[in-house]
Amino acid sequence: MFFKKHDTFIASDSTIPLLCQPSACNPKRQIITTVTTVRDENFKPISNFETMLHLLKGNIGTGLFAMPGAFQNAGLWTGSVLTIITACICTHCMHILVTSAAILQKRKGHEVSVSYADVAEIAFQTGSQQFVKHAKLARVLVSLFICVTQLGFCCVYVVFASTNLKQVVDYYAPHLQWDVRQFMCLVTIPLIFLNWLRDLKLLAPVSLLANILQSISIVIVFYYIARDGLPPMDSTPAFNNWIGVSLFFGTVVFSFEGIGLILPIQKDMRHPRDFEGWNGILNVAMILVTCLALAMGFYGYLKYGAEIQGSITLNLPQDEILARLVKVFMVLAIFGSYTMQFYVPIPILWPVLEKKIETFNKHPLVSELMFRTLLVLLTLSLAAAIPKIDLYISLVGAMTGSLLALIFPPILEIVTCWPDVSKMAIVKNFLIVIFGLTGFTSGTYASIKKILSPTT
Repeated sequence: MFFKKHDTFIASDSTIPLLCQPSACNPKRQIITTVTTVRDENFKPISNFETMLHLLKGNIGTGLFAMPGAFQNAGLWTGSVLTIITACICTHCMHILVTSAAILQKRKGHEVSVSYADVAEIAFQTGSQQFVKHAKLARVLVSLFICVTQLGFCCVYVVFASTNLKQVVDYYAPHLQWDVRQFMCLVTIPLIFLNWLRDLKLLAPVSLLANILQSISIVIVFYYIARDGLPPMDSTPAFNNWIGVSLFFGTVVFSFEGIGLILPIQKDMRHPRDFEGWNGILNVAMILVTCLALAMGFYGYLKYGAEIQGSITLNLPQDEILARLVKVFMVLAIFGSYTMQFYVPIPILWPVLEKKIETFNKHPLVSELMFRTLLVLLTLSLAAAIPKIDLYISLVGAMTGSLLALIFPPILEIVTCWPDVSKMAIVKNFLIVIFGLTGFTSGTYASIKKILSPTT
């Protein structure tokens, strides 16, 4: 049971304050939303430190190792400036999503929506009458692009793992001469069985191992970058060309595309109020992610220059055991990362298919396992079609990441607050959408053109 007092909804049960910040609907007034959440009796809220770790894990992955190649495409200083700009806009869009969710929660007056798709649907349902008829479409579009993005991540992981594994095997067995696609098939076999696990708790040890191995790999890569010093800064161009900038956009968005994790993580916090604000956990985490991506891209490109490959791990000396260990670590880490990313689209896609399959199949478990297997094989097929790490990352980032991270959030904020949207908010959101659409069209075009180029 709820009652209203000074624009704050107070629940008769346990309450959780969501945020305290200016609203886009009315910038002069702060929103202080206190809501009830439905939680399991055994639920244990996460601390601020654990929240920070989750945000870092969600935004640091294979895209980080592709940043030096992205800097090569854009130029050393152009890449540096655009990385900071894109990071700021992506972080602001994360704030937009959190703020919109809080406004919708206040409007609905019951349990918190914890998914991106929920926020999209409720924004249209409870907004101006002209938007109501598009509510279902909004949910479908967000869910669709979440699935496509997650499966795109999985394709990148297959290419990444196979390419690194090939370098290690080529060193120890140079006579084998396997094509990278054969290594993709080899990597896919354990992925099929790992993705038969239907309980997220069973994936926790795999995910933990992946995080540890990835962290060690990042440290070792920076060791190789710093070893023997760096060339002078004028050894690499400050600006490359506009096609390269378009390819850069897809990679950097891929690296910052963790917006789907924001609402679930905030919902599980012990102190959700600490998530927002200038010195909140979200800003601190994204600053750390940005600094790491900037350092990897800047110094990685400066170190290897024109010789930089799609993943900086491929530039490490093959005759050193430590460098080979990095590649093995990342291959093993990919198994954990793949299973976690693969877990996201299953509850979206499978219930839709289950309704049709269950009527003529007496074994729904077998059907689901077959579906999971086919989905893994689909990522294998798509990865084999484009076995280039940098181009695949740029394509996924530009085509799907830009929509989720840059285009949808400003639209949702306008729909949520309409017609009480300030002119400044409209202009700001319009500019963000234009930025996202420009990156989407130019990045997708440049990636596809490069993929289809006979010299690639």
